[in-house]
Amino acid sequence: MSTATSTVAPDTPTRAPLLPAGSRRLTIGLWVFVLIVVAHWGEHLAQAWEIWGLNWSLKQSRGILGLPFPGLITTEWLHYGFAVIMLAGLILLRHGFTGTARRWWGLALKIQIWHHFEHLLLLIQALSHHNFFGASVPTSIIQLIAPRVELHLFYNTIVTIPMVIAMIIKIRSERREPAPATP
Repeated sequence: MSTATSTVAPDTPTRAPLLPAGSRRLTIGLWVFVLIVVAHWGEHLAQAWEIWGLNWSLKQSRGILGLPFPGLITTEWLHYGFAVIMLAGLILLRHGFTGTARRWWGLALKIQIWHHFEHLLLLIQALSHHNFFGASVPTSIIQLIAPRVELHLFYNTIVTIPMVIAMIIKIRSERREPAPATP
């Protein structure tokens, strides 16, 4: 009677993150991401100003890029693109955060996953010309109970707040660390 022995494969080395903590690439990545987030906010704030400051209709208020390129708004590509970039940025940059900062960054990521899903639903409806939930326009799930412009300002706020908290914690912790010794 023979007994089979199992061999356990040695630990395979894990792949280094694309943007490792403390690297120049991470710093550049964070700055690029911050600029994208600011641009995203610019779109939403411009649209909010058009609606509530200029009293434009929802169809007229298209934000910064939507005015010269209305197809970006009517097809949902602009907002979906921002949602994907935000999701990718939160995923790619997460390795640069540790401890409490990582938990805050993770919270922003979890909220953005849902936000992305809502934008995906809107994009599918716009591209298929089939609106869900019996609505006359593309509609997200939470949009069934909250107006779209206000809802997306809310989503962006609740993604941005934990992201900013994570960045502040990261910057403060890096300032407290002693400088590396020079030979």
